[in-house]
Amino acid sequence: MLQVHGVHKSFGTLEVLRGIELTVRAGEVAVVIGASGSGKSTLLRAINHLERVDRGYVSVDGELVGYRRSGTRLYELKEHQILRQRTHIGFVFQSFNLFTNLTVLENIVEAPVNAQGVGKREADTLARTLLARVGLSDKIDAYPRTLSGGQQQRVAIARALALRPKLLLFDEPTSALDPELVGEVLDVIKDLARGGTTMLIVTHEIAFAREVADTVVFMDAGQIVEQGPPSAVLDNPREDRTRAFLSKVL
Repeated sequence: MLQVHGVHKSFGTLEVLRGIELTVRAGEVAVVIGASGSGKSTLLRAINHLERVDRGYVSVDGELVGYRRSGTRLYELKEHQILRQRTHIGFVFQSFNLFTNLTVLENIVEAPVNAQGVGKREADTLARTLLARVGLSDKIDAYPRTLSGGQQQRVAIARALALRPKLLLFDEPTSALDPELVGEVLDVIKDLARGGTTMLIVTHEIAFAREVADTVVFMDAGQIVEQGPPSAVLDNPREDRTRAFLSKVL
């Protein structure tokens, strides 16, 4: 479903991604861990072309993201083509990013109607189904400012799912939450994992990674240092850098 091949990204003289190679199969959950500044969030933003890559490419379900190929060269797509691609790649941010002037229901309906041309009645029905799935049927007419952080993040997950994405990206989905609210968001993500949703999740919740991940990816200094099943990477890491990181967080 996802292939990241030879991706490099620099900001000025700072090389943030240094030749990333990553494959996520359909229905797989890959969890990315690593210290702050290791390139995790930049990788997510490169996958849906919020950041242009300097070298390499990303493809989702066999389609290049952000570019078209002509011979041996890649040419950047027009903005409307990139926006169309992003409707297939759900992105849940750490800071929720809900529209504060729209109700919960309107937040979820907006993208399918305006970005995909879904009929309002169909979008409304889907939104109500998704809100039930994340346990927020009673908040349909509420505004984001009246919700807790955990509730807002669950709305954000429902909004991402409303586009029926092929791939769902999470960037530290619990980092902005109070500790007592973390569990309710992680429970929703666990339910998605059980349902076969293809996900790439950046998180600092190691216990959660152990429980939900098919593959754990450890990043350091813009590189993937080690990847494999949780039992290997978290319990028996091969690399010194992985062991040093885990010794600080476990």
